Parts: sequence; structure tokens; C-alpha cells
Amino acid sequence: MASDPSFDPEEFAQTMRDIERWRMPFGKYGPDHFPPHGTPLYDLPLEYLQWFSDKGFPNGRIGELLEVIYHIKADGSEEVFGQMRKRAGGRSKLRPERNKRFRFPE
Repeated sequence: MASDPSFDPEEFAQTMRDIERWRMPFGKYGPDHFPPHGTPLYDLPLEYLQWFSDKGFPNGRIGELLEVIYHIKADGSEEVFGQMRKRAGGRSKLRPERNKRFRFPE
């Protein structure tokens, strides 16, 4: 079995470190809606990443990372982000807390 000459393990490791460290810097999951830093890239919903896939990923490193995350999630391999979430204290809450008080007629 021949190895893929285009695969660089150190580059892949750096990409995974960047995915763990970077937060969404703009848009629906950016710091304006999820202060103070935005949502971790690995917690972005697949549907949001699919939108970028259809419309085009942003230029630069953020676009590269979003595309990698999209492919990982689309392939059903999201469990690779499990250790990142664990180190961060769990999955990011993407919905506001709901008031759980109920009023029943008497």
C-alpha cells in the first residue's frame, strides 16, 4: 500500500490545532451573537457549513478550516471533535436558554 505523497501529517496536525483554537469571527455564529469570541468552528452546524459550500467558502485560512470541518461533518466523522469539546468544557450552546416556567390555568 503506497502512501499519499500529498498528505503531510504535520500540516494536518496544524489544521486540527487551528480548528480547535479558532472561533467564528463573523455572521450568525460570530461574536455579535455569541459573545465574547463567537462559536468554536467545530461546533458550527452542518447546515450552516453546507450554505458556505453552496455559496463559496470565505477566502483565507478561515475558509480552508470551514471547508475541512464541512467535509469531516458531511462524512459523518464529527466524533474527531469530541476531545476538543471535552477540553473546552462541552458543546457550545447554539440556542438561547428558554424560560422553563409553565403557567397552567387553575
